[in-house]
Amino acid sequence: MGQSRARETMRTTAQIIRAYRGPALFSFGFRPFFLLAGVFAALAIPLWIAVLSGGGPLAGTVTRDWHVHEMLFGYTAAVIAGYMIIAGPNWTGRYPVAGAPVAALAALWLAGRAAMLLAEPGNGAAMTIDAAFLPVFAAALWREQIAARNGKGLVPCLVMTALALANIAFHLRFAWPGAGPVAERLALGMIALLIAVMGGRLVPSFTRNWLAQRKAPREPAPHGRLDRAATWLTAGALLAWLALPDAPATGLLLAVAGIGTGLRLARWRGWETWREPLVWGLHLAYLWLAVGFVLLGAAIGFPQHVPATSAIHALTAGAIGAMTLAMMARTTLSHTGRARTGGAAAAAALLLVHAAALVRVAAPLAADLYADLLMLSALLWSGAFGLFTWVYGPMLMMRRAG
Repeated sequence: MGQSRARETMRTTAQIIRAYRGPALFSFGFRPFFLLAGVFAALAIPLWIAVLSGGGPLAGTVTRDWHVHEMLFGYTAAVIAGYMIIAGPNWTGRYPVAGAPVAALAALWLAGRAAMLLAEPGNGAAMTIDAAFLPVFAAALWREQIAARNGKGLVPCLVMTALALANIAFHLRFAWPGAGPVAERLALGMIALLIAVMGGRLVPSFTRNWLAQRKAPREPAPHGRLDRAATWLTAGALLAWLALPDAPATGLLLAVAGIGTGLRLARWRGWETWREPLVWGLHLAYLWLAVGFVLLGAAIGFPQHVPATSAIHALTAGAIGAMTLAMMARTTLSHTGRARTGGAAAAAALLLVHAAALVRVAAPLAADLYADLLMLSALLWSGAFGLFTWVYGPMLMMRRAG
């Protein structure tokens, strides 16, 4: 029995996938999560805006808290889970399983979305169903990390654990109202830090590879002291925002972290990648991270001039929305046996999501047009993820090409 289990864990990803005989959708963990995330993102924001504008039978559940929760702990958690299932073997040397465990995880996530949509806020059963996914997934990551006995996957494990705790704290707001805002800041801070750390490695790496294929004379600056300093500054600023969200010093730290993030980005030569949307899309997403930090710092220091909601949506609709869309598209192509080039569809989807973020960030600055701009942003966002689902959905549901 022990030898059989040992042989199972030694099989490569390709061997596990070739041996799998079930539906292609469950042959690799990223497939159902990326598909569900794309569909959910395309539908959830228009639903939120429709209920916000006209009420209806879902007005009791589709509230501001639902919107925040579902974007952070629903959509974004699904994308992170899908990506970490792919990246995990690089950290642990242990390979993913296919079939029933993947389907069970996807079903658990989907049950959480249904519970949050259909049950009244504060319903204990609904909160329990929703809260189950992230701890289960975090436990699976920790299991693989402990078995691998190295520290390469420690940050993702910690991030998923923090997200799980933040989700539980979010639900506890009915008993302790102060838990809600803390949970939101913890979740958004962890996701932003994940983008800063992992995006700070992946964006220049993908750019370097693309430029090398075209024999460009220069390449992105290597990871160095500026990158490390900016990363630690970002972590410190987000920790300060979690603990002291209104302190002037926190605002200053966030603004400086944003400047540092922008300086990192400027060294990666993104302007040379304008022909490839799946590369320049990542650069623009990382730019939103820098802009979001600066705006959040400015909103703390000058609340009468910079709306906090603009800063938050620069990080959510901008950095998170654009980064996750670009990564899902690139990863889908790469892991379904296709060339990692986006073409017109990817370019259109990315332009739509960036436009949605820009309109959403600008909306609070135009009070007379606020409702119209919210609707426009929702339509642009839905168009971006609807296009992703239409183009990449079939790839996620079909066998690997080639």
